[in-house]
Amino acid sequence: MCAQKSNPGEIMMAQLSQSELDNIMKLHQMYMKGHHGGQRAVIKFKNLTGLSFRGQDMSHADFTGSCLINCDLSGGKFVSATFFACDMRRANLEHASFVRADFRGAFVAGANLSGADLKSADLREGKIMEKGAEGYLADRVRRDGQNAPVAKTVFTGARMMETNLSGVRAGSADFSDADLSNVRIQGADFRGANLEGANLSHSDLSGTDLRGAALKNAILEKTTMAMVETEGADFSNTVTEKPTGDEVSNLERPLSELLKDHVQWVKTGGKNGKQLDLSGFDLRELEDLSKYSLTAMKAVGANFLNQNFSNVEMQSSIFDESDFRDCLFVNADVRGSTFKDARLSRCDFTGANLSPLIFHGSDGAIKRIQPVSMMGATLRYSVLRNAKMAGVRLKNADLSYADFTGADLRKADLTGAKLEGAIFANALMEDVLMDGGTEYL
Repeated sequence: MCAQKSNPGEIMMAQLSQSELDNIMKLHQMYMKGHHGGQRAVIKFKNLTGLSFRGQDMSHADFTGSCLINCDLSGGKFVSATFFACDMRRANLEHASFVRADFRGAFVAGANLSGADLKSADLREGKIMEKGAEGYLADRVRRDGQNAPVAKTVFTGARMMETNLSGVRAGSADFSDADLSNVRIQGADFRGANLEGANLSHSDLSGTDLRGAALKNAILEKTTMAMVETEGADFSNTVTEKPTGDEVSNLERPLSELLKDHVQWVKTGGKNGKQLDLSGFDLRELEDLSKYSLTAMKAVGANFLNQNFSNVEMQSSIFDESDFRDCLFVNADVRGSTFKDARLSRCDFTGANLSPLIFHGSDGAIKRIQPVSMMGATLRYSVLRNAKMAGVRLKNADLSYADFTGADLRKADLTGAKLEGAIFANALMEDVLMDGGTEYL
């Protein structure tokens, strides 16, 4: 927690209540209007975890070094505000204005910046020093462990759809796995920035400096790259509008007919019809895939980017090594399916059923149990709130910053999984297999 001092060089923070913050904001409004008795908000090194600034005008306020985890800044105005070295993990910043704001060295992982305006904001490196117990200057230790001479500004996994980043200075900033779709990044400085795995589809990067930037595995579908500096940038394995696999037009028959045959195959237990196999196909442009029952289909190494599978039945299917980044599985039924080594970053499985399929014999006794397998899969920044996941196999999966709030994970296998920043609030964890000593929220 931000208020605790558990590491050398970590600053002790006083906790503010919502009523105390409300009073500070009232005085700041008076200051902004030039009223007598007003006072500019200077809230340095304070713990503001979970507090609300919703709809407030806090322009020119100074939050240097403060903790704003899970804070609500949505719809607010923070023009030229200072968030230098702030911890803003999972904060709600949607539709707020941060024009010319100072985010140097801020830790904004997993935050929601949808529709926010960061025009000309400063996202460069930055770090705070403090006087240690012996009187010497020491590095402030940040939650992500960065204690180098300067700390990168971190926006990993942030939701930044339709955000305005025009003219920002983001040299060496970390946007890995962030959703930057439909974003304006015109004339920005992204030299040396980390954009690995980020979704930049339909974004406009015209005139942006990407020299030395890392864009490995990034999604660049219909991204405007006019007059972009790219010397030394890594574009390996990026996804563009060009097919990443076989095209649907090369199927032996129209997909609608194959889907109907598949439904017959499922209904008759394989006696009639034929199992649908879309392994290796690029299926991004399909608009009617979710209209069908996808039970027991096969699609190994397929591309499903941005597809909507909400409320779809897709039990006992094989999706190993497929790319499902940014897909919706809200309330989907995926019981007994396998997603081994699949890419599922930024997916939404809210309320989905990932329970095992249970097969009974003629005498009614349980004959076989088939759990969902996501072994080795990547679910970074995915949402699995209230999902039914009893017995799910997540061995060696990357679950960094995934949200399992309220999920049923009883008897799940998480051995070897990466759990940095993962949230397990109110989750059912009885008999979960997990490496000893692992910390999670």
